[in-house]
Amino acid sequence: MTNLTDRKCKACEGGVEPMSDKDIDIMLDSLDSWEYKNGKLTKIWILKNHYQAISFVNAIAWISHQENHHPYITVGFKDVKVEYWTHAIDGISENDFICAAKVDQLLID
Repeated sequence: MTNLTDRKCKACEGGVEPMSDKDIDIMLDSLDSWEYKNGKLTKIWILKNHYQAISFVNAIAWISHQENHHPYITVGFKDVKVEYWTHAIDGISENDFICAAKVDQLLID
């Protein structure tokens, strides 16, 4: 299997089935600490300060723009919560995993 960070999101206008729970569980193994909760891929980061949190959000926005796949982002003082799901199919698609992997790659030391 190709590394998720090497893939590009494919346009999804609906008409395809969301991933099954079994496939989601298998794909979750390729991500770092993401959870599948309430029909969404979710992860929370605690950063050092507000400036780093906002910088991280801006980097996520750049990925979203490049992939044309946009998460819900919640920002606190130094915490950032990201939720991915594919709105057009009201479920999870490979695009969600691709973007989640690319977001994880932003904070590799």
